Amino acid sequence: MTDAELCAFLDDRGIAYRRVDHPAVFTCDEADRLVPAEAVGVQTKNLFLRDKKGRRHWLVVTTCAKPVDLKALAPLIGADNLSLGSPDRLARHLGVTPGAVTLLALVNDPSHAVSLVIDREIWEVDHWRCHPLVNTATLSMPWASVQAFLAAVGHPPETVVVPARAG
Repeated sequence: MTDAELCAFLDDRGIAYRRVDHPAVFTCDEADRLVPAEAVGVQTKNLFLRDKKGRRHWLVVTTCAKPVDLKALAPLIGADNLSLGSPDRLARHLGVTPGAVTLLALVNDPSHAVSLVIDREIWEVDHWRCHPLVNTATLSMPWASVQAFLAAVGHPPETVVVPARAG
């Protein structure tokens, strides 16, 4: 699905958002500098993870400010060991490239091969900032829109307190 098709998907379902275009961003620091201020909401960090054998996959959504402790997160979500999924695996399961990982990529996972984990710290924040499958735009979405999207794609989240890495 393209970013335009994603926006049409949202429009067709009455899911509210505000789109802002900007230069490509690959990190949270770049997003802080380059995403226009009218894109209101929590800036999320999205990690595409896999278990040790590559049989299970997760999309973990937390705040940019949190350095995630993958070792401590693993038992909280029932994983033996966690590592970042490869760009090839990311493209295969969510249809996006590194830098464009987003909650909205779950639209590309109709088989539900990827489990969604959202940090309780951001679970009910009023507005979220999400890439629309590309890292050259950001959608500002009210919390109700995030919930409506997750219902539309059939990806109920597991909420946990994502542990932060010390130091």
